[in-house]
Amino acid sequence: MRRNEVKHWLDKQKSKLSSKVDKMMMKCICSGEHLIADEAIPSSESLATRDYSASGYSSRTVDIDAKVDTSNIEEAESSLRESGFLNYEEARALLGRLEYQKGNVEAALHVFEGIDVAAVFPRIKIAVIRRIEPTKHHPQSDNAPLMSMHAVTLLIEANFLKAKSLQALGRFTEAAQCCKVILDTFESAAPDGLPEILSSYAKLLETINKAVELLPELYGRANLFQDAVLAYRRALLYHWNLDVKTRTKIEKSFATFLLYSAHEASPPNLRSQMEDSFIPRNNIEEAILLLLLILKKTMLKKIEWDPSILDHLSFALSIACECCSLALQMEELNQGMIEDEEKHTTLALCYVAEGENMVALNLLRNQLNNREAVNLDFQLLLASKICVEEYDLVQEGISYVQKLLARPEKCRDLSSMIHYLLGMSYSTQSRGALTEIQRSQRQSEALEEFETASNMVQGKSSCILYSLSIENAEQRKLDSALYYAKQVLKLEAGSNVKSWILFTRILSAQRRYNDSENIIDAALDEAGKWDQGELLRMKAKLQIAQGRLREATETYTKLLALLQVHRKSNRAPEKHSREKTYAASLEMETWHDLANIYSSLSQWKDAEVCLSKSEAINQHSASRLHSEGLIYEAKGLQTEALKSFKRALDIEPNHVPSLISAAIILLGMNRHSLPVAKSFLTDALKLDRTNHRAWHNLGLLYKREDVSALAEAAECFEAAVFLEESEPVEPFR
Repeated sequence: MRRNEVKHWLDKQKSKLSSKVDKMMMKCICSGEHLIADEAIPSSESLATRDYSASGYSSRTVDIDAKVDTSNIEEAESSLRESGFLNYEEARALLGRLEYQKGNVEAALHVFEGIDVAAVFPRIKIAVIRRIEPTKHHPQSDNAPLMSMHAVTLLIEANFLKAKSLQALGRFTEAAQCCKVILDTFESAAPDGLPEILSSYAKLLETINKAVELLPELYGRANLFQDAVLAYRRALLYHWNLDVKTRTKIEKSFATFLLYSAHEASPPNLRSQMEDSFIPRNNIEEAILLLLLILKKTMLKKIEWDPSILDHLSFALSIACECCSLALQMEELNQGMIEDEEKHTTLALCYVAEGENMVALNLLRNQLNNREAVNLDFQLLLASKICVEEYDLVQEGISYVQKLLARPEKCRDLSSMIHYLLGMSYSTQSRGALTEIQRSQRQSEALEEFETASNMVQGKSSCILYSLSIENAEQRKLDSALYYAKQVLKLEAGSNVKSWILFTRILSAQRRYNDSENIIDAALDEAGKWDQGELLRMKAKLQIAQGRLREATETYTKLLALLQVHRKSNRAPEKHSREKTYAASLEMETWHDLANIYSSLSQWKDAEVCLSKSEAINQHSASRLHSEGLIYEAKGLQTEALKSFKRALDIEPNHVPSLISAAIILLGMNRHSLPVAKSFLTDALKLDRTNHRAWHNLGLLYKREDVSALAEAAECFEAAVFLEESEPVEPFR
């Protein structure tokens, strides 16, 4: 009972004290005069134990009304003791904070707007400079009354709360200006960063840090993208004495802003940097750099693990074609950060993206062989996708698909993809079939599975439609192939160069060269600058097919110029390795095509120059040695030509053009060479059943070999004629 009476008496005294101070503050505000220290009522609590934290900024869980009253009373007392009076701005700061804490945002803003920012902040700057450099002479402000650091803290907090009030009312640009004034003041007072002497003013630093964190968010809400980017960079480059948690929060916010804001930021203009230091060139590189910095702090256990950082980093590195770097980061993660199953699956995806299918498959096999693992549907799908594209692995891929089929509850959700993978399996098997009957059966099964998969998704899957088109094209069902190719282009809105190329190849197989070239020109208008390489090469081949060799040469010259610009644009040799490999391969094949053109025109020196350019890219290229052999053959140097073809086969035993060319040379020699020529031709047909040159020369071989083989020769000639009539300028697949 006694305890309750004491508590009641204390609350009553505190209420009286609060009322008196509030009345004096209101009087000060209304009159604009100073509140003299003698008029202040002393607090019963010690200054050493006062709590400057406002409700909402303190981790303590106390009664809000009591906290508000006590806090403002103690702030008033502190200002009175330090400076001898409570001036107009400080009184408004206290009253405004009181209203803000009560949730009266508009009332708080009205009070804060009475503070003359233009007059107050120069005085704040002077006070900060004096505190930082107390021994330095300041002639311009020697006679001016010095503002106490407590008053500085109070007014800085008032301006920050004003920004928060404006934010709550949706006035983001004005709110950003309030935060910017705070940062400008301290940055101009301490150009080299906030010194350690200010670290003793914890409340002041806390408010500054909050303003640093809030400013870019406000610019973003106001749709001022470049200002937001500059604010983020300012927050991270200037020395604000940010704690690790706050700095990490800003880095993450900036990274996500760069990744998902749909605006391209200008590259940072760093005034000073180390020699050979990395400077990000675009949003993605800057976001990756920020996320890697956060990940490094996590690895060093300076901050807690945030799984979303890895999600953002995976996205950024994937669209930057840096899956190899992502795999490296995944392998370096500390134990326990992510589950082993997720880690190995992500690694497998990275290696698939980098073309390392066997490495990915081995990772997946380890998971699939783990009896304790559950719910491995995705792993089964990925493993089967890798396997069905390789003839030697296709049966393994079918076994993975059958495991999914054995689970009806899962099969329903994945049915379209399962039928698609089965179609891919049968298509791969058809290309390696030993007999015509097996090949025809597998081709029919492949088409059936693709059509089933397409029907299940109402024809809305571009990859299924693409496979239907290419499968029909290889079976020389060109009208159906063209129909599905059109559907793919419509579904993708012409965004995929690969689909344009397939459509053009089908048209060329129908001998519609003019239409093909018009389609390529339309695709060139739609495609991005770096996607035009394959299209230009296709256009040149169409021109060659029409006998327009000079125009083809000009088109190849444009292609080489494009590749040269692309090569110079990539500074770092380790960046985009897969993309650079593709560009180098395209350039090499372009030189080979040019060499073949010059060879057909008997311009031997030009042809040799082209091959020397190719050799500088890759000394061990089967394609280059084949082109070299063709030049020797055109010159009538059969022995040298055969040597070049054989060297090409030493490098790449399955190089179909070299197999056929070597067989042609052997056919022109004595009868003892016929078995070797036949071996080359049959090997070529195992690899490419639709090559009309292989069928034609096999017919010549049968005709020369024996009179009893004339029927086989006739069949070969018939197949050659049929395939030549529908041959595209490039293979469909």
